[in-house]
Amino acid sequence: MEETVAADAAEAALPPAPGADRHTSLDFADTAVTLPAGQGYDLLSTPGSAMRWLRAHGLTTPDVRLYEVCAQRMRTMRGHVRALFAARVNGTAPPEESLRAVNEALTAVPTAPLLAWDGAQGLRRVQAHPTDQAVNHALATLAADAADLLTGPDAGLLAACGSAPCDRFLLRTHGRRHWCSTRCGDRARAARAYARRISSAT
Repeated sequence: MEETVAADAAEAALPPAPGADRHTSLDFADTAVTLPAGQGYDLLSTPGSAMRWLRAHGLTTPDVRLYEVCAQRMRTMRGHVRALFAARVNGTAPPEESLRAVNEALTAVPTAPLLAWDGAQGLRRVQAHPTDQAVNHALATLAADAADLLTGPDAGLLAACGSAPCDRFLLRTHGRRHWCSTRCGDRARAARAYARRISSAT
């Protein structure tokens, strides 16, 4: 059952939104989306699908196993990241609980590789990544990326998809147009053309 749900979600998933290749947190925020006709998907809906998403983004190792509590933590953090993105897009104050959640994730674990020594390899940088802290590390990395996006040069490009009911985020690439995918752009253009026909017919 879990595999079927995950496979259906992956099949329905839209391609990554513009900017997701530069900011993993943008792709993370877009792991759940509302589609037309009351449909949608959630790529973090099960531990298995959450694990596949983390692996695909290089945020965990094959020896890690996720449980429902871990997937729930990821979904909760996604909600906070989305709230911060929405506040930035709308020009409003971000929710205090979302700021607190991202800051807690940022400080929960070291995100910079640590300095280590062994006789065979000498000094080297290693990422502290014990399996029992895997989700903490992933969330810290995603929180850091979200903070960088919200405070960096791309912050002004952050937008919400302009084709309702889609609720994904993206970085604008072409002037004022802001659709997360060709599918959403086509739907928006079709809706405008239909509205023009109706208007001219009355």
